[in-house]
Amino acid sequence: MSTATRVIEPLLYTPEEAAEALRLGRSTVYELMADGVLAYVKQGRCRRIKVAVLKAFVAEMPSETTAH
Repeated sequence: MSTATRVIEPLLYTPEEAAEALRLGRSTVYELMADGVLAYVKQGRCRRIKVAVLKAFVAEMPSETTAH
């Protein structure tokens, strides 16, 4: 008999979870949401950020290259 645990990846993140995933401060994520940089959906009073939005945000971040 298998005792494997099924892991379900979340499709929506709370702003706090998004901040942790992005390694940003909570207030920074709320500022990005207020500025329209991070789109979100509302469920009642709760705001959630789609995984696709977070991935697109990271993909669009400028990369820095350092020359030595």
